[in-house]
Amino acid sequence: MLTNEFQGIPLSRLGFGTMRLPVVNGVATDIDEKQVDDMIDYAISHGINYFDTAHPYHGGMSEKVIGKSLSRYPRESYYLASKYPGHIIRGSYNPAEIFEEQLQKCGVDYFDFYLLHNVYENSIQVYQDPQWGILDYFLEQKRLGRIKHLGFSTHGRPDTIQSFLDYCGDQMEFCQIQLNYLDWTLQEAKEKYELLTERGIPVWVMEPVRGGRLTQLSETEVARLQALRPDETNPAWAFRFLQDLPNVKMILSGMSNMAQMVENVETFQQEKPLTEAERATLLEIAEGMKNSVPCTACRYCCDGCPQGLDIPVLISAYNEIRFSPSLNVPMLLDALPEDKRPAACIACGKCAKVCPQNIDIPGAMKGLVEECAKLPSWADISRQREEEARQARLR
Repeated sequence: MLTNEFQGIPLSRLGFGTMRLPVVNGVATDIDEKQVDDMIDYAISHGINYFDTAHPYHGGMSEKVIGKSLSRYPRESYYLASKYPGHIIRGSYNPAEIFEEQLQKCGVDYFDFYLLHNVYENSIQVYQDPQWGILDYFLEQKRLGRIKHLGFSTHGRPDTIQSFLDYCGDQMEFCQIQLNYLDWTLQEAKEKYELLTERGIPVWVMEPVRGGRLTQLSETEVARLQALRPDETNPAWAFRFLQDLPNVKMILSGMSNMAQMVENVETFQQEKPLTEAERATLLEIAEGMKNSVPCTACRYCCDGCPQGLDIPVLISAYNEIRFSPSLNVPMLLDALPEDKRPAACIACGKCAKVCPQNIDIPGAMKGLVEECAKLPSWADISRQREEEARQARLR
């Protein structure tokens, strides 16, 4: 396993992100604990020593399950990270209450790494507001040894990150950003990376394969890459891009099954630096992808939706239908209750205000309705197929 040194600590360059753990019957809060145990066993036995969770992941169950699984190992043998959810807009904030709950859920006395979660345009004021004392509280926990290293994550624009660094950058030891070869330009990740590097702040990476999007390349895109490296997988290309960035010290992958774990561990056994031509090809492929809505299924939008829509699922359907007409989309939408379909969106805009990707979600919902109107419903398709089968039997 490739490693990086961080303040004298040997960190595995691949970390286990726990936002997308395996679940039972598609229920986010019903985590498959046996599979998680197996994945953690494999991770630790192959050199992964960094595990990242957060208060909102899996409806609050990620911290509990990960803490329980890791408790089978000596506490000093792994590094555990969690985050304070100041990005969730509330009427008031109590960092002590949340922090104590997190320690209890994880079954630990301290966090090796702790982050102020998603400092962005709508949350930076929360973190800076003296009435909540968020930064002061966590600096005190660090002084007491209950936090070993304090940092922040962000989906904010470069100017927002700059503002936060001006506020407390000398107290932040690392920063976690969304970084991959698509977002290098689409989400201004290049500018963010360079800003943090200039300020001497090590970079942690989230969404290295863009929520799985960069594993699902078109046949043409795959052919271009295979012509350069026949044996490299789609995910590996994304990881190689990041391995070439010297200030990237940690790459978190939200692995959902053992196959992903095994494949990613193999990629991080050795470096295979990209050539200039290979890097240029990845960036050219990224340019061709930019017609899609850049949703990473973080689900920040779902909590405040008055209609209770599963927005990431609907945006995924929108992206699929924009790529090409698909029977999967009518099938998916017809399976939803009437009040959970895109037409139920009332365009209140609450989702867009908390979206880390700054997506016009109401606009996407309207676009999905319009695109679906061009296709027959799944019920109509099913009736047509049934009639075709009946006619075939008569012949």
